[in-house]
Amino acid sequence: MNSLELMIDEHKVIKRMLKVVRKVSYSVMNNDEIEYEDFFKVIDFVRNYADKHHHGKEEDLLFNRMVEKLGPAAEKLVKHGMLVEHDLGRLHIQQLEDAVKKVIAGEDEARLDIIANAIGYYDLLTRHIDKEDNVVYTFAQNNLPKDVLDQINEESIDYEVKAKENHIQEKYIQLVEELEKKYL
Repeated sequence: MNSLELMIDEHKVIKRMLKVVRKVSYSVMNNDEIEYEDFFKVIDFVRNYADKHHHGKEEDLLFNRMVEKLGPAAEKLVKHGMLVEHDLGRLHIQQLEDAVKKVIAGEDEARLDIIANAIGYYDLLTRHIDKEDNVVYTFAQNNLPKDVLDQINEESIDYEVKAKENHIQEKYIQLVEELEKKYL
């Protein structure tokens, strides 16, 4: 499996968590009994698996090479598209965390902010993943020189080995499964 195929597989895991996010948001809207602390598990997943692990790989290994080797079209796609969306996702997650803390502290109206930011993140990432899977990765695969793709693949393997040593993949896939069983 090459690095781009691996990133597509990681998107599948992220999309599973996005389904949980949407379902839990619906429960918040309906004022169902939920454990608001579970949002902290979602936030942990997003920050450490979706962002640090997955987006880190994209930003450190792939996107910079696309900008360097593929010119203005890649630069616009990466700098004004993918990286902006990564940052917007981080903002949604920070605001989600703030809202969850407020609800736990008794500020019921902050449930609106939970829903707004959780669904904002869900919508953003759903579209973002589709663009990466169907446009960005294909553009990279078809246009980056073979030696650059090979280098990205080698560095991706090293990245994965280090993550496995820290049980990143195992921990967060298990977390997705736990929340799926609870909410889906």
